[in-house]
Amino acid sequence: MDPVRVCLWIFAASTAGTWLLSLATREYSWTDRIWSLTPVAYVWVFAAASGAAARVVLMAALVTLWGARLTFNYARKGGYAPGGEDYRWGILRRRLRPWQFQLFNLGFISIYQNLIIWLMTLPILTVYRHPGPLTGWDGGLAVLFLAALAGETIADQQQWNFQQWKKARRAAGQESGPGFLQTGLFRFSRHPNFFFEQAQWWFFYGFAVAAAGSWLHWTLAGPLLLSMLFAGSTAFTESISRARYPAYAGYQQRTSALLPLPPRRPRPAV
Repeated sequence: MDPVRVCLWIFAASTAGTWLLSLATREYSWTDRIWSLTPVAYVWVFAAASGAAARVVLMAALVTLWGARLTFNYARKGGYAPGGEDYRWGILRRRLRPWQFQLFNLGFISIYQNLIIWLMTLPILTVYRHPGPLTGWDGGLAVLFLAALAGETIADQQQWNFQQWKKARRAAGQESGPGFLQTGLFRFSRHPNFFFEQAQWWFFYGFAVAAAGSWLHWTLAGPLLLSMLFAGSTAFTESISRARYPAYAGYQQRTSALLPLPPRRPRPAV
């Protein structure tokens, strides 16, 4: 079995399926709905083809844990329910002409995002082509991956708790403060969940470094493109938050965008 060929078929089916479903349902979060699922399929294809090589299976197991956590978090927010579309696509549709959004839907949401989903798992291809026993580097990378997974879990739980509290306050006709979370991990980073998500895939690439014994491989494209995707997504999300919440600009001034850091002191008035 050629795992690359099998994964290519998964990629083609995922891309075509998400695009066709978006046209049929007029919902544009189908790629979001498979984001935590198809990477698990990709890595286990390589694990099966490797004959259960230890490093490949370890990587597949870590991605499975990542996928389980993300699937749970996405499901409890209603992402898999009808109408569970990412609110940002609705905002973008209002900013673009219909034909422009449909080009964006095909080119970016379906093709490009599915390509990134595949590419971010491809460090496992480098490991598959460089078989060898587990080393201390693998153990260290696994610990770092799990630490980032725990950090993202905590950040998402804090965000979930805040959103549930805000919803309950609004249902009771009460004020909910500035409207966005700025305590817990969000006191040190405006997007700690984004930081830990990206960190996991950079640690995942580290297994390719450990297997091949060199720092640079073309499969670096996966985590690199993922970080670029998050940069654009973060900028778009923050533009929406600034428009919704007057206090968000002050939060931006005192809080790191991504890397968790101590809050900055307010600038003195001139």
